[in-house]
Amino acid sequence: MYKYERIVFWSEEDNAFIAQAPELPGCMADGETPWDAVASLEVIIGEWLETAKERGQEIPEPKRK
Repeated sequence: MYKYERIVFWSEEDNAFIAQAPELPGCMADGETPWDAVASLEVIIGEWLETAKERGQEIPEPKRK
């Protein structure tokens, strides 16, 4: 599991739970349950990071508390 913040909420418009990693612009996923959305988000985070590395983009550090 990546150490990026995750936000999960219900979207009436999409009729699904949405999970997003706000530190990674545009990084979000959906699912029928909050757990499905977070599981999908884990895959998307990995793909986001891989694509950013390939493009030479700066990768934000996870927030630490």
